[in-house]
Amino acid sequence: MILAGFLLFAVGAADLVRQFVPRRWIGYFVVIVALLVLGSSADALLPMVAAAVVAGLWVWTMPEQGESKLTFWPAVALALLCVAAVVSIGDRGPAGVIGEVWHLQTPFGPTSFDLAMLVLGVFVFLLESSNRVVRAALAGEHAWHPVDVEITSKTEFVTDADGAASSADATIVSTTARTGGFKGGRLIGPLERVIVFMLTLAGAYSLIAAMLAAKGIVRFPEISKDGETGARAEYFLVGSLVSWVIALGAAFLVWWASHV
Repeated sequence: MILAGFLLFAVGAADLVRQFVPRRWIGYFVVIVALLVLGSSADALLPMVAAAVVAGLWVWTMPEQGESKLTFWPAVALALLCVAAVVSIGDRGPAGVIGEVWHLQTPFGPTSFDLAMLVLGVFVFLLESSNRVVRAALAGEHAWHPVDVEITSKTEFVTDADGAASSADATIVSTTARTGGFKGGRLIGPLERVIVFMLTLAGAYSLIAAMLAAKGIVRFPEISKDGETGARAEYFLVGSLVSWVIALGAAFLVWWASHV
């Protein structure tokens, strides 16, 4: 359990640094220090080292720009590794300096440090890393992406038959694929996953169904512009389903860990 928590925390923190920290070496240093403090104080140095190595491999195999050659398979490997860690390494009970002083009461009862670390890792992973998984899945399926259209104008000099130079205005239309999806998707996705994660653990399945239905209704005007291609609908379905599977899988992992 502690290994899965460290893995998800390290990967999620590395992606947050890549996305939001201008000087990344400072962000990576802070993440390493945090892992070192948590690992040493919780008697989990080996899980800490494994998490740092896996985070480095994640950054390498899930590039920030361009399409990953492995598409979303690194995420599948990480999920299998976390499941194996939860199955093989249960709650250790009090461990290390933190374990001796750790006392956390929740509405679900006493929560150990190992379980709290797993929840923290899942939460951090659901923020930015899950966005990268969704984009990798869309790229792997070669799904349609929204495009930004930029119209610019420039003056070109042309020469007529008599050799006289004159100017002509030319309009250039350029389209750039917006890999982030619909406008606001970078923020909506993490919020949606966190809400689905929490509602699933709380057993509020009717609220989950209502929220997902509301999302479909809100997106319907955009999807209805598809015509005969169905590209927008495919983009919406693939992205949403992958995002929901990540959130539901995270909730199931935490539920399983708490009942081992």
